[in-house]
Amino acid sequence: MSIIADRLGRIKPSPTIAVTNKARELKAAGRDVIGLGAGEPDFDTPDFIKDAAIEAIKAGDTKYTAVDGTPALKDAIIEKFKRDNDLSYDRDQITVGTGGKQVLYNALMASVNPGDEVIIPAPYWVSYPDMVLLAEGAPVIVDCPAENQFKLRAEDLDAAITPKTKWLIFNSPSNPTGGAYSAEELKAITDVLLKHPHVYVMTDDMYEHLVYDGFEFATPAQVEPKLYDRTLTINGVSKSYAMTGWRIGYAGGPKDLIKAMAKVQSQSTSNPSSVSQAAATAALNGDQGFLGERNDAFKARRDLVVKMLNDAVGIDCITPEGAFYVYPSCKGCIGKTTPNGKVIETDEDFVTYLLEDQGVAAVHGEAFGLSPHFRISYATSTEALEEACKRIQTACAALQGEAKAA
Repeated sequence: MSIIADRLGRIKPSPTIAVTNKARELKAAGRDVIGLGAGEPDFDTPDFIKDAAIEAIKAGDTKYTAVDGTPALKDAIIEKFKRDNDLSYDRDQITVGTGGKQVLYNALMASVNPGDEVIIPAPYWVSYPDMVLLAEGAPVIVDCPAENQFKLRAEDLDAAITPKTKWLIFNSPSNPTGGAYSAEELKAITDVLLKHPHVYVMTDDMYEHLVYDGFEFATPAQVEPKLYDRTLTINGVSKSYAMTGWRIGYAGGPKDLIKAMAKVQSQSTSNPSSVSQAAATAALNGDQGFLGERNDAFKARRDLVVKMLNDAVGIDCITPEGAFYVYPSCKGCIGKTTPNGKVIETDEDFVTYLLEDQGVAAVHGEAFGLSPHFRISYATSTEALEEACKRIQTACAALQGEAKAA
């Protein structure tokens, strides 16, 4: 008899972490590898945030805190939601976890009963379906292909809703595509949700501040206030503030759900790090000017990557509105043969070829629920991105034969 629980058979390890680990292993073995798999800004945490953490340590702020966040951090989150999203919450409507991932997990564990359906637009962040499965729910995947700019259409959402639907998980700007919904596009989605009062909305706004070309971010409860009591608005400091290792995510939502999420957290990790919470408080309360400066750098990188990928034979890359990812199609490479005689049958074959032949680590589209694509994170230096794209161009040019017909 195995000691491993049956529930672990429902899920798989994170593909993005697997790619990052593989790239690290190859680098450690002496290979020249450019890792474009991790969704982690290469910028450092701003000094004023680090200074707040140091001061917290010096002040002895190193003890247990309230399970789901300090009053100071909750107040900073409340102010952030008012300032940026025109959403009003009280402290008992705010929860803080060790990263946005835990907040999502807590919400699903606290709310999903066996057989409850959770609608997930694809491409999706790799962890959404697996967390639903761990909660004994049923992921309902709705394809959002490139011809729809990888965005969920109102009619497709409406068709996916059943009496068993509990949640829609919504992510804008998107990981992995970078696609972002305008307020007008969001209104079409929220209009559908108004027709189905039993469906709740879990919106992952982690990339809120990473938008380009004058795009204006909006979130569902802001666009449609009638959904306020049915929306869990999730965010964090990892991406915009370059604080991935600090592990702080948060959410605002209905009091009964927030209380239930705290109950789950009380019997798992308990409170997030006290020092990280002090740093996150400073991040949310401090000068936000650096966000625009860093966005300028991300936009320049996005434009470089999109152009160079579109110059590669067999690659087609849409220009995204936000985040720091592109999700190009490698359809034009499927069916071709590598110099070593291997036929590229899938997007996983393609990214394996990129890694083995050119030392470029990317994540295959199947991991995100929509093939044949691959995800590239451009949250790294311009020099590394330019070299990586040159290598991708070289790899594509070396493929032989005709692409497989659609």
